[in-house]
Amino acid sequence: MKTELKAKLLQHYIKKNGNKGFTLIELLVVVIIIGILAAVALPSMLSQANKAREAGAQSQLGAINRAQQSYRLENTSFATTSAALGMGTTVDTNDFTVAITTGTATAGNATATPKDAGSGMVSYSGCVTQSGGTTTAAIKKAAAC
Repeated sequence: MKTELKAKLLQHYIKKNGNKGFTLIELLVVVIIIGILAAVALPSMLSQANKAREAGAQSQLGAINRAQQSYRLENTSFATTSAALGMGTTVDTNDFTVAITTGTATAGNATATPKDAGSGMVSYSGCVTQSGGTTTAAIKKAAAC
């Protein structure tokens, strides 16, 4: 009986080795699972990319705010252009248009507006004010100073 069992086991292995590859159903199941995972992960990934772009605009506004504070220490008013701040003629990022909008004796404001309006990114405002010897700076989301 042992020899008969060995023969059946060998026949089973020989038949099994002839079935190589995947069936169409197995491949379809894998493709569907990958599609579901992509549908779940893609929106999250795209929102992270927008957050990174917005962080770049906030960083640029922060640099303008610090430069405005330094400029105000040396002058009687805030700067009206980025060239006056020593930041060159343009301070745009790849995704945002950054511009100094106000430069008076008491306030210096800048805005960062998305270049692509349909991207879902929001605009930011950088606000620097002088009051009673104290200079304050802030970055506001989707609001003017």
